[in-house]
Amino acid sequence: NMSWDSYIENLIGHTKDSNGECHGDKACIIGLDGGAKWTTDGASNAYKLNPGECASIAGAFKSKNFTTFQASGILAEGVKYQFLREDDGKIVYGKKKDNGAITLQASKTAIVIAHCKEGCQQGNVNKGVSTIAEYLESLGM
Repeated sequence: NMSWDSYIENLIGHTKDSNGECHGDKACIIGLDGGAKWTTDGASNAYKLNPGECASIAGAFKSKNFTTFQASGILAEGVKYQFLREDDGKIVYGKKKDNGAITLQASKTAIVIAHCKEGCQQGNVNKGVSTIAEYLESLGM
């Protein structure tokens, strides 16, 4: 499981802007089927979602039904993010006033999730998330 943790650092690195500032501060990867964690909470920039949050996210992506997020928000680390939109049943964006934003993107078998620091650009985090999700996808995962 430790090998997946290196993807967190890689993702965060991909959120850098032209000045070298990282806009993402934490990330994780969970399985699309049931939400089991691929990354560990021991990683330095781990996004520590609880099992219920992971299962809820995985269920929404698996069914491509995001009405729960629209009605009740996206829960991550006990924080409720307002659902902004979803693209192609693969990418979901959320935001929380004074608490940054969240980007989630599914590959064939996983969901890559990252947090954008308050005051930073979610677009940079989207780029980091999609880099990892597309890489997993290219491996058939």
